[in-house]
Amino acid sequence: MGIKERKEKHKEELKLKILDSAKNLFLKQGYEATSLRKIAEQVEISPTTIYLYYKDKSDIIYALHQEGFKMLGAQFIVLLQVEDPFERLMAMGRIYMAFALENPDFYELMFIMKEPLDFVEKHCGSEWEEGEFAFTALVNTVAACKAVGYFKQVEVNNMALNIWAIMHGLCSLKLQGHLDHVASAHVTVPENSTILDEAFDSLVLILKSLK
Repeated sequence: MGIKERKEKHKEELKLKILDSAKNLFLKQGYEATSLRKIAEQVEISPTTIYLYYKDKSDIIYALHQEGFKMLGAQFIVLLQVEDPFERLMAMGRIYMAFALENPDFYELMFIMKEPLDFVEKHCGSEWEEGEFAFTALVNTVAACKAVGYFKQVEVNNMALNIWAIMHGLCSLKLQGHLDHVASAHVTVPENSTILDEAFDSLVLILKSLK
């Protein structure tokens, strides 16, 4: 590896350290309480070094936002091989749940914190490529389901939005502990299953009935 390649590798590794430290601070202390100085202290670099890579902390949180959507989008791409649209829709739901449970930090940055979306609305407008890709994948799958007889009474975009809203609600309640708390008093969960799995299976039955 030459000098140029080593320098590039060092830059990429430093960027990853900055993002990882920033992510931890944003989630632990909140966006407003996190400063570039605090991020720099975590990485053990000077605050001015961060400016070589990011304009400000809003730029950093958006970079994290992008990374999360790229991770989720990469998993959705694999589902293009699933021919049956309803099976593809169910697989998207399972992937979405798994992503939320396995990456709760990214999930919060992507779907709960408002600051990344503030950046999108201010700087990206309608050019929010990574977010649009994820939702368009859902819309296209819902449209394919409608083409074979599902969701006849509902407009495609509205149906997609409602499915996402339900999935987001289930995942958010699960991550915050509310889903398990309420379920423990009101729902019997079979062995080798979870309340999130049971709730998702119920949603599948409802969607199947819309044919």
